[in-house]
Amino acid sequence: MAIQPIDLQTLFTQMDKVGKTQAAQREGQAIQQAIQGVQIQKKTEEQIQSVNETQNMGEDGTEKVKDRHSRREGKESGDGKKKESRKKDEEEKTQIPVISDPRLGRKIDISL
Repeated sequence: MAIQPIDLQTLFTQMDKVGKTQAAQREGQAIQQAIQGVQIQKKTEEQIQSVNETQNMGEDGTEKVKDRHSRREGKESGDGKKKESRKKDEEEKTQIPVISDPRLGRKIDISL
C-alpha cells in the first residue's frame, strides 16, 4: 500500500506536535533527574549531620567501660590469665579439625 499525497499532508501538519511532545519528554526526564539528585544530596547531608546508632551492642544493650586503673589491677590479680585461657578455649572451639593424608606431598609425578 503506497502513501497517498493526502496522507503526507496530514502527517506534515502533525509533525510540529510530535516534535513538541518529544521535547517535553526530554525536558521531563532532565527535570526528574535533577529532582532525584537534590533528594539524594539532602539525604546524604542528613546522614552526615545525624548521630548514627551503633550496630553492635552488648548482650544486655550496654557496654562496660573500664578505666586504666581498673585494668591494671585486674591484670595484677590474675584476671589476665583467665581472659587468656578463655580466648584459647574459644579459639579451640572455632578451629576446624585438619585432616591430612600421610601420602600427600611425598611423591612428585613428572610424567607427561
